[in-house]
Amino acid sequence: MSTNGGPHWMALEGGVDGSPRAGSYTSRFAGIGASLPQRRQRSDELMATTAHPTDIDLERLTGVRERHIAGEGEDSYTLALGAARDALSYADCAAEDLDVIIVASITHFVGGLRVQLEPPLSVSIKEALGARQALSFDISNACAGMMTGVFILNDMIRSGRVRRGMVVSGEYISQLGVNAAREVRTVMDDQLASLTLGDAGAAAILERAPEGAPGIEVAGFTTLAEHSRLCLAFPAKIGRGVSMYSDARTLQEVGIEDTVPMLREALDEAGLEFDAIDYFIPHQTSARAIKKGVKEFSERLGAAPKHVVVTVDEFGNTSSTTHFLALWKYLREGRFQKEDRVLLLSIASGLEVGIVIFKVDQLVGRYGHDY
Repeated sequence: MSTNGGPHWMALEGGVDGSPRAGSYTSRFAGIGASLPQRRQRSDELMATTAHPTDIDLERLTGVRERHIAGEGEDSYTLALGAARDALSYADCAAEDLDVIIVASITHFVGGLRVQLEPPLSVSIKEALGARQALSFDISNACAGMMTGVFILNDMIRSGRVRRGMVVSGEYISQLGVNAAREVRTVMDDQLASLTLGDAGAAAILERAPEGAPGIEVAGFTTLAEHSRLCLAFPAKIGRGVSMYSDARTLQEVGIEDTVPMLREALDEAGLEFDAIDYFIPHQTSARAIKKGVKEFSERLGAAPKHVVVTVDEFGNTSSTTHFLALWKYLREGRFQKEDRVLLLSIASGLEVGIVIFKVDQLVGRYGHDY
């Protein structure tokens, strides 16, 4: 495939030519919500639970100072539901106005570490919200889950199939860190990345924008399946749930290398250079990885974004919720101006690359007064 005479690496929606041409509407974010557990755990507290002496300074290595940890009565479902209700409180709509609800969690824990497959979490959340008219379904795409959901919902709104919908996720994923602490021995351990994880819920409401109003300029997605075995999960040998094994160094290297042409394509489709991005929100894996990635992207693209958002220090890596948790935090802190352009970049195990470029616009007036 090709676009504008060049190689086409991503499935893309939007752009200066409105590609693909079937799109007749613009979608925009109407509300961003989040839900965080009350309990917090510092990195030194987690490392104090290791079964073997490690000499790992986790905070210095990853930049993760602390993360939120689900407690009694908190799980994937409660975090997702809390985030959904929070998003509705900021959006100019009610649950009854939603045409579709997409749940994009990796974890599907209800009542602790009990996995709920049927009914899907999307049905449970739909019923709890009272979104009686909404189509609902679950998707699963690793840490790119919410970005995948936004890509799908954006397409549904652009094509006129729906007017408004919600993408929501609740990640109770900290148990991976509990299990990793029982086995990790060195900084080269393939469970080290699990020690950076935190729990959170996040939700994004998208709607059809009024004619001429700004919104999502480009949404793109692709999967590079040749890297799928760089991060794997299996039933835990020690502890409950599962354990995750990652070749984090190789994931970072191929993620940077393979994402550059994707960024270039998405920016070209939007008619932009990288320095036109006011706030760049990458996946929050570690502070060191973000710094290296942004440096490489900027050098290869010949420009740098004005601001790079880093929230991994206080939330850890919250998996599929990470981009929208960061967006929610910055909205509540009043960091954005109406004309600011934001680029969300997901580089998730699989390897999935998702990009969304949009203007903040009317969201600014709905936040910034309650933090």
